[in-house]
Amino acid sequence: MLGALVVGLVVASYLGIVHGLGDSLAVIRPGLAVLAVVVGALLWFARRPRAGLAVLAVALVAGVPVVWSSLPARTGVEHAYCVYQKNLSFRLADPAPLIADIAAHAPDFVTLQEVTDRTRAVMVGLAERLPSQHLCPFAAVGGVAVLSRWPMIAGTARCAEGDGLAAMQVETPEGPVWIVAIHLHWPFPYRQSAQVERLMPMLETLEGPIVIGGDFNMVPWSYTLGRIAGATGSERAGAVTYSLPMAGGWVTLPIDHVLVPQGRGATGAERLPLLGSDHHGVLAGFALAR
Repeated sequence: MLGALVVGLVVASYLGIVHGLGDSLAVIRPGLAVLAVVVGALLWFARRPRAGLAVLAVALVAGVPVVWSSLPARTGVEHAYCVYQKNLSFRLADPAPLIADIAAHAPDFVTLQEVTDRTRAVMVGLAERLPSQHLCPFAAVGGVAVLSRWPMIAGTARCAEGDGLAAMQVETPEGPVWIVAIHLHWPFPYRQSAQVERLMPMLETLEGPIVIGGDFNMVPWSYTLGRIAGATGSERAGAVTYSLPMAGGWVTLPIDHVLVPQGRGATGAERLPLLGSDHHGVLAGFALAR
């Protein structure tokens, strides 16, 4: 009975396409894989080898991709562009350390979430280095913003006001690139699925290379992240970045991601310090040339 329950939960964690509960279970899929190993071993030692092997097989199917995605990518590609993704936290007390860290890394693009009247000081402090800026209102915790050192193409600024998306197209030395910031709600039983449904039409209209940085509130092996990547011709940069410490640091969720144009040479992602936020930053490099 326990084995069947664990297997059922693992299978359900792949059903985000059917219902938001599937993606909520995907968040705990690594834990379910570990539980399946334990249950499978217990069944084996209880002289039920077939059942034990079946549960262990499910554990491998669930766990190996998670482990694989956590391994550092080695592409050998020299990156030409750099993205700094950060959920500022509306509680951010002192923006100065974060401004200094962004300036030190000298990114081409910055994507921000939870931009409030107070945390907008980060945008102001970076205006000279990153003069192209676009902010869209979202929720009580603050808006989403994109910043770029390259000039924004006139008329391309877009907002999904109230749905956590800001986008603009900029002119780089290698041509136009869309820069998008996203902040998704928590998954089921919260409003993430409906929010993504509303965002998809806008994402699907963006033509050309697309770079997305965001607090997706969702793990990289979920249906939701795969759907957004597929719709925008993008892929997650680098290994899984565990960005949100919880439970006093005992658990850290990988929910902040950078997506870059697929097949263009993502060179990896680096986890950055908290710097007053409750989220780690993510620094990702990529090339536009194939």
